[in-house]
Amino acid sequence: MTAGLIGYLTTVYIVVVNGSILSEAGVSLESGMTATILASFAGTILMGLYAKLPLILIPGMGINALFAYSIVEGTGLSFQEGLAVVLVASVLFMVTALTKLGSVLKAAIPESLKHAITVGLGFFLILIGLEKSGLVTSGEQTIIAIGDFTSPEFIVSLLTLFIAIFLFMKNIRANFLVTMIVGTILAYMFGVLETTKRSIQISMNDMLFIPSFSAVNDPEFWLAVFPLTIILIFENMGLLHGQLHMLKRQNSYNQAYRTTAFSSLLSAFFGTSPTVSAAENAAVITSSGKTGKAAVTAGLLFLATLLLIPWISMIPNAAISPILIIVGVLMAQNLRNVPLDDLSEALPAFLIAAMIPFTYSIADGMAFGFIAYPVVKAAMGKQKELSGILLTTSALFLFYFIMKIIGI
Repeated sequence: MTAGLIGYLTTVYIVVVNGSILSEAGVSLESGMTATILASFAGTILMGLYAKLPLILIPGMGINALFAYSIVEGTGLSFQEGLAVVLVASVLFMVTALTKLGSVLKAAIPESLKHAITVGLGFFLILIGLEKSGLVTSGEQTIIAIGDFTSPEFIVSLLTLFIAIFLFMKNIRANFLVTMIVGTILAYMFGVLETTKRSIQISMNDMLFIPSFSAVNDPEFWLAVFPLTIILIFENMGLLHGQLHMLKRQNSYNQAYRTTAFSSLLSAFFGTSPTVSAAENAAVITSSGKTGKAAVTAGLLFLATLLLIPWISMIPNAAISPILIIVGVLMAQNLRNVPLDDLSEALPAFLIAAMIPFTYSIADGMAFGFIAYPVVKAAMGKQKELSGILLTTSALFLFYFIMKIIGI
């Protein structure tokens, strides 16, 4: 139970952060936070009761950015149509969890491209964090420029970022939660905090969403399903493999993977981007969390968080953005796993990592790298390293670009 409490305190920041990102996709902040709480509660409880593992499931950082900025804003789909994309991608994810297809895909896609996707998502989160904090803004002569040093919002964001880095480097437990509290206090001191208390107004519309398939005949719908499915499969494989190794419970991989897939599917009905096994589960494991009781404890605490929505909805962007930046840096560290001495691997990986933030589209960034990979390999006479599944994936991304060119 203590491990579950520690896990909750280290992951509860996701309620505000994910709610804020979902609000960019067309729902209210309160609805986004409610969806985050319910999806985290359901997924974590399932992990505790079915897989009997001390793992917490929360909406994935990076995946939420893909949902809000690429799938909904980038394609023009409505929020409910975006949830239908989540539902279809989760069904495909579940197919890989129930069959051998998952292991086949894992072996067919190069490790360098998998790591590059994580790196690109990290850079994307850093950019979003810098933008939401006001530390960078649109420049007059450049694409982006540093923000206004005299702005109270800029000062609060900068101070909060330095505090967040200090707390993180000192390995303070619940450092992200402390960061949000300190950032909110600083915002109040500088007069940039909205102090109007909001009443709890949670309706059934906030607790259950019906995904809309009205855009199912639109090519954009399926072009959104494709990258989301790829990321769901590979990110969850990587997270679960590492965490189960820490627990010495590798034999529980199938139960954990299936639970994660089902939780991802439920997310579409709760109204959020898919859940994944939280990176912060390392804190649960190191706190001697070994059984499903830790997950059940954390899940119930997430449910109780519904009562705190009027207060946590006042947390400003200045207190949230440092978390996005630090998580982004942690994800970008995967660059060290890319074989930089092999240009046939490094070049496509760098294209993915760079083009995701520069195009403000995760799907577009992935497309650049996956299309370049077979081209570079062929140029270097390494065609034998290309699998049929990889070539098919690259062809689908090329088709994705062709659809954009002809305006479909």
